[in-house]
Amino acid sequence: MTATIAAPTTTRSDSPIRNGALAGLAGGLVFGLLMAGVGMLPMVGMLIGVENAVVGFIVHLVISAIAGAGLGLLTRNLKAVPPVYAMSLMYGAALWVLGALIIMPLWLSVTADPMMSDMVFVVGGAQWVSLFGHVVGYGLTTGAVLLVLRGHAK
Repeated sequence: MTATIAAPTTTRSDSPIRNGALAGLAGGLVFGLLMAGVGMLPMVGMLIGVENAVVGFIVHLVISAIAGAGLGLLTRNLKAVPPVYAMSLMYGAALWVLGALIIMPLWLSVTADPMMSDMVFVVGGAQWVSLFGHVVGYGLTTGAVLLVLRGHAK
C-alpha cells in the first residue's frame, strides 16, 4: 500500500479579502512613506490619542489593510487589468474624501482638538498632498499588488 500526498498546484489565494488586505498593506506602506516625509503620521496617531509617528504608522497600516480588503471585495469580479486600476484610483479618491476630508477632522475634534471640526471639507496644501497619496500612493499601488496576487502579472 502506497500513500500519495497531493501537492498544491498553486500558492495563490483566491480570497478577495486576504488579497485585498495584503495589497492594502503594500499601498499603505507606499502612502505611509509619503506621510512620513511630510510629517503627517503623528496626526494619524492622534486618532487613538497618541501623537507619535510610529503609532500613527501602525494605525495607518491597519486602516490600509481594512480599506484594501474592501477594494478586494469590490473588484473580485473584475477580470481585466484596466478596470481594476480604474477602480483602485477611484477608490483612493473616495477614501480621501471620506477619510481625510470628513472622518479624520471629525474624529480628531473628539480626540485631539475641538477646532478640527472646522476642517471638514477644507482643501488646502496639505489636503492636495493627501489626495495624491490616496490616489497614486495608495490606490495605484494597492491595485497593482492586488493584480499580482490574483496572478495577472507573471
